[in-house]
Amino acid sequence: MAGKPNSKQCTGCERDLLVTAFARDRNRRHGLQVRCRECVAEYSAAHYRRRREAMGKPVREKVDVPAGHKLCRICGEIKPHSEWHRNATASDCLSTRCKACRAVQGRQGHLKREYGMTEAERDELIASQGGVCCICLSAPPAHVDHCHEKGRVRGVLCFSCNAALGQFKDRPDVIRRAATYLEGIAWKPTLVAPGVYQLPS
Repeated sequence: MAGKPNSKQCTGCERDLLVTAFARDRNRRHGLQVRCRECVAEYSAAHYRRRREAMGKPVREKVDVPAGHKLCRICGEIKPHSEWHRNATASDCLSTRCKACRAVQGRQGHLKREYGMTEAERDELIASQGGVCCICLSAPPAHVDHCHEKGRVRGVLCFSCNAALGQFKDRPDVIRRAATYLEGIAWKPTLVAPGVYQLPS
């Protein structure tokens, strides 16, 4: 320890500092690191820079972030803590990506896992459909439709058409009977008056 009882000399900057300026180190005789926190941070930053440059990777520059905010390394924006999901295992208890970037990457991951396609490939498929649902030809396409048996992507449908196929359990024979029913071709009685049905000829 240095002259004062609650102080210690840093071997890096050689300043006499309060012991609170040093991080704990159980392997040392006094239970504190030999360099102050500032010197350790500078050394770590320099070591990080040398290591990244040796690997040919870009060096992330330190950014001054105001209190209550965090920098997203994906979009490069500084956002308030309300724009981040909680993560109890992180040092700052926040996720490494902001909510917006996490949502985008989540959609990308879902497309890749479920359908084996990228967002660009999905957008290309939508463009080939003329920018509309390929069943009703009017609503904007929002849901990727695929064969549940073979996993093959069939197209991109609107919410209603995609839900309708699910209700029909993807059975073409049932869908054909439904179309015949709607067109009035199917054998069915028609209500012409209360309690009076007319059978098809």
